[in-house]
Amino acid sequence: MPNKKNNIIKFPAAPSKLERQVEAILFAAAEPIDIETIEKRVQTNTNIKKILENIKDIYKNRGINLVCIKNKWSFRTAADLSKLMSLQQSTQKKLSKATVETLAIIVYHQPVTRSEIEEIRGVSFASNTLEILLELNWVRPAGRKDVPGKPIQYATTENFLNHFNIQKLSDLPTIDELGSAGLIDTTSIDQSIFGTGKFFKEQSISENKKDIYKDIDEAIKKAPEDEK
Repeated sequence: MPNKKNNIIKFPAAPSKLERQVEAILFAAAEPIDIETIEKRVQTNTNIKKILENIKDIYKNRGINLVCIKNKWSFRTAADLSKLMSLQQSTQKKLSKATVETLAIIVYHQPVTRSEIEEIRGVSFASNTLEILLELNWVRPAGRKDVPGKPIQYATTENFLNHFNIQKLSDLPTIDELGSAGLIDTTSIDQSIFGTGKFFKEQSISENKKDIYKDIDEAIKKAPEDEK
């Protein structure tokens, strides 16, 4: 809010690039950090202490405050709002290895059945593994496969894309990209686990079928009435 003194309005100065960097580091930090850590991140030790005090002053009347405890800095909910925040508690639960692997297989092979997931993993999994993914709304039933027994197929949801900030399935990294990023060892992994190519091929065929049906519908509409 602008300050007014002697009929002259003085607006707050725009934050400097360094101040914005420090603010971003503090905001993204999972735990309180010391000045030395901040200096390493911004690659300078110039005026960091002063910048922290300035940010602290800016946020002193806001819903969150910058606090320093044992020489470590972090954003905290304003003390007078602590009761409000107690109503917004959430429980974080780490996903098991089996759940993560199951999700990865569904992502790259969808739609896929439970037995196909177990075949790819090489081991059966607990009954609650899929339930966890369904509860998170990352996975959904996607019809039944046209084979004896009609098993349920599973696919990812729009909520999965939103949670991982993915625009569309084609944005998913390929096995080569995962290997280049150092996330997997491509020399010791079965590439069939990453069924991206298969998925996109099947998706393409499905889209072509839709086009065929569309053409048939249009042809029927344009066809002349049967002669009496």
